[in-house]
Amino acid sequence: MSTEFHTIGLIGKPHHQGTNLTLKRLHHWLKMQGYDVLVEERVAAELGKDVRAVDLLDIGEHCDLAIVVGGDGNMLGAARVLARFDLGVIGVNRGNLGFLTDLPPDAFEESLAKVLDGEYATEHRFLLEAEVYRHGEVKASNTAVNEAVLHPGKIAHMIEFEVYIDNQFMYSQRADGMIVSTPTGSTAYSLSAGGAILTPNLEALILVPMFPHTLSCRPIVVDASSTIKLVVSPENGENLEVSCDGHVTLSVMPGDEIILRRSKERLKLIHPKGHNYFHVLRNKLGWGSKLF
Repeated sequence: MSTEFHTIGLIGKPHHQGTNLTLKRLHHWLKMQGYDVLVEERVAAELGKDVRAVDLLDIGEHCDLAIVVGGDGNMLGAARVLARFDLGVIGVNRGNLGFLTDLPPDAFEESLAKVLDGEYATEHRFLLEAEVYRHGEVKASNTAVNEAVLHPGKIAHMIEFEVYIDNQFMYSQRADGMIVSTPTGSTAYSLSAGGAILTPNLEALILVPMFPHTLSCRPIVVDASSTIKLVVSPENGENLEVSCDGHVTLSVMPGDEIILRRSKERLKLIHPKGHNYFHVLRNKLGWGSKLF
């Protein structure tokens, strides 16, 4: 048993058969190796009796490692909470794509055993903080691992807003919305909207307008220490939203200001040794393999 990891937290997608099977196997395997195992309460009930059920904050406080079983969506949800704690997070892929979840669900034992023995690589990913200001007061805030998106509350239609970088006016924009993405999120929604891929080690943010009214409007990459301010036109006829990772929604009214900046929190990702970002990209995006 490793000297470094004593208490291990298990997190997964509730009511998902495949995830459930993997969680059961993981729980049994870790207990056999002598680890203390805590299971997030939303999935604990499905694992049977003698399971220690706790909430996500308890996993953050008491565990040395968290294992997330599911797809990237589950990883993002867990990461938004766990980034405030100094514990490593590793993913077992039960989803479709899995940029953040790299252990195979059917044969995790061999890879995980090596990680638990200290053979792993650590990678830090910064988070994005979104705040909505109304008349100078913070009305709502949240963090995102992937991206924050300003968009109309209902069906897609044109909205107007101004964009400032470090209080310098950049441009006004008429578009269906604006995506502000971290390097982690650059392979997600931002990529679908035509944004560039940012390698995870970059300290940068990418702003991608969604269906802009002018064709001269292109995605722009700015330093991650920049403060991005989106000022919503008072003329917008209805309420808008800022979505964090497509999950948490902050409501925005005409005239509000949205401040986006790098969070102090960082997600500590654990990868098996030999993890290669370009190998993952090639697999996920179907890029060509070596010619010779």
